[in-house]
Amino acid sequence: MKNKRIAFLGGGNMAEAILGGLLAGGVSMERNVVAADVAPERRALLEEKYGIRATDAGAEAVRGADVVVLAVKPQQVPEALAAAKSAFTDQQLLVSICAGLPTAALEQQVPARVVRVMPNLPALIRQGVSAICGGARSTAADLDLAEQLFAAVGAVVRLPESRMNEVTALSGSGPGYVFAFIEALEATAVHMGIEAATARKMAVETVRGAAELAAQTGEDPAELRRRVSSKGGTTLAGLAAMAAGGFAEAVAAGMRAARDRAAELAG
Repeated sequence: MKNKRIAFLGGGNMAEAILGGLLAGGVSMERNVVAADVAPERRALLEEKYGIRATDAGAEAVRGADVVVLAVKPQQVPEALAAAKSAFTDQQLLVSICAGLPTAALEQQVPARVVRVMPNLPALIRQGVSAICGGARSTAADLDLAEQLFAAVGAVVRLPESRMNEVTALSGSGPGYVFAFIEALEATAVHMGIEAATARKMAVETVRGAAELAAQTGEDPAELRRRVSSKGGTTLAGLAAMAAGGFAEAVAAGMRAARDRAAELAG
């Protein structure tokens, strides 16, 4: 893997997270990574911070690459691929992190094999989860390579492309739900009289600790919930009030709305 040449079309935050993980984890070396971005300030940052080469020409970045990571906004994809099309070959692997864009749409635009990946925001701190699926031309080795790439920024799961809208609703949009929950905990604590900075710290660390406990034990979250809910105690009282307010139903409605919007965008 270290000898693979990797090109990034787009040098934004998620591209930076991925290339930073690759370099920090020794998955790739600086001399084998190049990024193309239209913004001079992003190119300068990537070159200075990571020691990679950056260019404003997509074709220059793609030419000779083994793997091309497509990391632009979905609406920018046609322009980005058109600008680099002359450099693509059928020997390359195109890894797309563009939300809502099916592999078939990309395969129509370039001769490369395609793997689609849905990472999420915690990849920025290498605590993300990425779902991957292959296109019609991709191979098992391509999926293995994509998994190795994204393992540098967190966990990786494999799912069929038909489930990618659900992935968007769960892990893609999921951090937003968690941030909203932290926000609600913090706001209520402040309303109850806890100082704002303390409330934020306690809310963030409570969510972090609970998630880490679930991750490290591997236990069913329902069992962990039962364990912390003493009969007649405060947690049961709080959970009962949340249930009465439609907590589970609200989460389900939110996930369905995110899934349906992902399907609309894909269309």
